[in-house]
Amino acid sequence: MVSSRASTVPQRCLIIAEAGVNHNGSEDNALRLVDAAVAAGADIVKFQTFKADRLVTRAAKKAAYQETQTGEGDQYSMLKALELDEDAHARIARHCAEQGIEFLSTGFDEASTDFLVSLGIRRLKLPSGELTNAPFVRFLASRGLPLIVSTGMATLDEVAQAVDWVRDARLAAGHDAPLAEVLTLLHCTSNYPTPLSDVNLLAMRTLQDRFGLPVGYSDHTAGIFVAPLARALGASVFEKHFTLDRTMPGPDHAASLEPAELARMVSAIRDTELILGDGFKAPTGPELEVRVAARRSVTLAGDVRTGQQLRAEDLTLMRPGNGIPPAELDSVIGRTVIRSMQAGDTLHREDLAP
Repeated sequence: MVSSRASTVPQRCLIIAEAGVNHNGSEDNALRLVDAAVAAGADIVKFQTFKADRLVTRAAKKAAYQETQTGEGDQYSMLKALELDEDAHARIARHCAEQGIEFLSTGFDEASTDFLVSLGIRRLKLPSGELTNAPFVRFLASRGLPLIVSTGMATLDEVAQAVDWVRDARLAAGHDAPLAEVLTLLHCTSNYPTPLSDVNLLAMRTLQDRFGLPVGYSDHTAGIFVAPLARALGASVFEKHFTLDRTMPGPDHAASLEPAELARMVSAIRDTELILGDGFKAPTGPELEVRVAARRSVTLAGDVRTGQQLRAEDLTLMRPGNGIPPAELDSVIGRTVIRSMQAGDTLHREDLAP
């Protein structure tokens, strides 16, 4: 039986091009990022929606990687400069619809999330930093939309706690779809860029085995090396930061892909899906032709006459494989040929008497 290749893999990986705050507060940059994600072949382009006044105190210090990229200072001032207003969000979402790519943004508070829902987003995203924020996790779950949860910085017990919150909040809100249909866990290492030694892709399997949920990977490594490996290990969602230009000022540009690299990453993931196949073991169409050339058939070792009964010494096994297969050799011994044949002739079933 020949395998059908019409559907190459059971599930196509959802590729999220994470624009984040790499627009640097510019709507024009955000629109250009959408266009770059479309050109690269991503499924989703994702931004971040927040108000600094609701997210961080004025005394909060930057993370070390943020200081490396933007200098000393406080988080509030940095984030305030990276906000996009609601009108800009609406225009970006409309541009995504026109360009045929899904718009997504991570809301960092309830009001931001409600605004995003009003724009028609199809799913919600919980960032790693909010995994232990019980009220916010419950709020997102209660909205009833599919939820992607990043698990950077988290212990397995913290992930389990968040999964419980999601389950309970969904049920309390009357959403009874199986959790595996609406919740995806992303393994993540919250370090920018992440050294390869800290990637630990096998943690995806740990999450899948523990919770029985779809898993994916939010990648902060440099380059695209990890992307096809994550897909091969079962990532159903893959998220990667990208930028228009890695030399732009800002906290995330240095650890992001540029547009041409993003396109290569998407291609690498799709090639990996092609390579993974459908898991069904059967010869492909071209293999059937090779099989005739590479396999053997029952073949005459010497000349035979019409009506002669075949003995073991009359037979051998030789290529091509278009005759009686070697597995049936024993059943050929003792059969009678219905015509005279020469040494080297391939035996076919129609050469034997019934």
